[in-house]
Amino acid sequence: MAKKIVIANQKGGVGKTTTAINLSASVAAAEYKTLLVDIDPQANSTSGLGVEKTEKSVYQVLVGIEEIDRCIINSYMPFLDILPSTIDLVGAEVELVSIENREFLLKKALDSIITKYDFIFIDCPPSLGLLTLNALTSADSVLIPVQCEYFALEGLGQLLNTINVVKKNLNENLSIEGVLLTMFDTRLRLSHQVVEEVKKYFGLKVFNTIIHRNVRLSEAPSYAKPVILYDASSVGAQNYITLASELIQRNKVIQGGGSI
Repeated sequence: MAKKIVIANQKGGVGKTTTAINLSASVAAAEYKTLLVDIDPQANSTSGLGVEKTEKSVYQVLVGIEEIDRCIINSYMPFLDILPSTIDLVGAEVELVSIENREFLLKKALDSIITKYDFIFIDCPPSLGLLTLNALTSADSVLIPVQCEYFALEGLGQLLNTINVVKKNLNENLSIEGVLLTMFDTRLRLSHQVVEEVKKYFGLKVFNTIIHRNVRLSEAPSYAKPVILYDASSVGAQNYITLASELIQRNKVIQGGGSI
């Protein structure tokens, strides 16, 4: 049965989609059956895995037009599938308001395929609206990317409050998977200060792996590839391979095949 992990932060530019693409690809590279659900209308995770145009997407699933297994696409990696997003999702929040049990639409869809995967990662929009609420209601845990920059902890209180509200009212099993430090620059004192601050705030919830600023990591999406396929020897690729290993170790997943 799949472990469902939401990658969320309502603050933009923190490495959320970069993490969704590269963590899911790195876990899949270790031969764990992996699904990446793109529930962000910007569809950057979708394009980042080489899916350009698709008629069927998470939008059709949420509004009840199509079954989820008919919308999932096999990526060019053997163990990685994607449920793509499209621009149609922009208006979905308005459409979903009138639907009964609207917070549980994604959960209902994922429950029907949960036995087919070891990990399901969900990339959310940079907001705390109905789409993100659907993701949180359907998930087992939340992975929170935090950039090593000024105002790093800004807005995190609101996200943590939302997680607590969801846990209390909609999904009692929701937990924090971990906090991931991103965009770390070894040359900057500020980066080191943010690491200390975040560890002081979150303690053992902070992943040991830190994602460094890396040119290859920034370039990979323009080639519609995760960084491990674009340049496997780069710092960015090695960071996400290490993160995937740490995540798998934390969950002690026994399904799947190989090792990282």
